[in-house]
Amino acid sequence: MTMKNGRRWNNNIHYHPRILSAVPDGAQRALDVGCGEGMLARELRQAVPHVTAIDLDAASIDLGRAYRDDVDYILGDFLSHPFEPASFDVIASVAALHHMDGATGLARMRDLLRPGGVLAVVGLARNTLPKDLPHVLAGVAVGTVHRAMKGLWHHPSPIVWPPPVTYPEMRAMAAEILPGSHYRRHLLWRYSIIWRKPQS
Repeated sequence: MTMKNGRRWNNNIHYHPRILSAVPDGAQRALDVGCGEGMLARELRQAVPHVTAIDLDAASIDLGRAYRDDVDYILGDFLSHPFEPASFDVIASVAALHHMDGATGLARMRDLLRPGGVLAVVGLARNTLPKDLPHVLAGVAVGTVHRAMKGLWHHPSPIVWPPPVTYPEMRAMAAEILPGSHYRRHLLWRYSIIWRKPQS
């Protein structure tokens, strides 16, 4: 675990600002899906009064709870935990969607979001070679520079590799389940989906 300047960095953390900038004004309740040890949840708490963070990995949840902040950490399965429908103003998820069935996960997030709320996802998808080789090579080059400058923090959560869904498949899935969502493929082997749930 290498950090420079006392700050954590990895490919997931690099895109936390994309999640945080999507938090709607006046949001009162946020959900972090697949929270790991809670870094994003704690960042969300700086903007949202009530943050719930859920993960299936007990060791990660224990690490999160050790911070003794006021984030509500839940050890459980996001897909089956009895959350109230339409009960969150913002739902965030980083590098977790590929740990579950993607379509089921997106639909569940959609249903838990209140009208007017925002869903912000950063995820991993599978490259298709040789078509995606330019993306892969560019990511290697830029990632190498970032690691040299910032170090690399290895998160303690379980890893699923390779991701089961390709980038085009994820784009199509988002368009179907979250009409009007904004999908973007990013340089450091991530995609993002930002979606505001219609008011009616």
